[in-house]
Amino acid sequence: MASEPFVDPTSLDLSNAAFSKEQVLGLNRQRYEFEQLDKLIELDVEEGFAIGLKRQSPEEFWVRGHIPGRPLMPGVLMIEMAAQVSSLIFHLKFDPEGEKFFGFAGVNNVKFRGGVEPGDDLVMVVKATRLRSRMASFDAQGFVGDKFVFEGEITGIVL
Repeated sequence: MASEPFVDPTSLDLSNAAFSKEQVLGLNRQRYEFEQLDKLIELDVEEGFAIGLKRQSPEEFWVRGHIPGRPLMPGVLMIEMAAQVSSLIFHLKFDPEGEKFFGFAGVNNVKFRGGVEPGDDLVMVVKATRLRSRMASFDAQGFVGDKFVFEGEITGIVL
């Protein structure tokens, strides 16, 4: 797991939409509170690389109870966002119609390096380390502005 950023987060154009919310919903099955991805701002399927964005609104379901008076995005939701970006890479490479269910198989070496609060834009950078038709692994890094807030390894399998 690399601790050096894969990209310079200050160089990213957050207004770009390489893959829209509607396209995300066409492949990822999470809905309502578990929609942890607004769009992909960069995508390279052949390289197994994508950058996702989720704007954290004050209306997020976790704001009220995690933690009252100082709301912080739960770390498990950062992991979920990384998994959702990873899932899109898998589907676009092997299952563009979204017929297969690509689910969690594991998460390793997770580190939370900073908080994510309402109003923040969480950027998740994901690159495949192993990309096969039934199983894939990814390294993920999360940023708020220029601040490195998350890293971890995600593994998924076709269920």
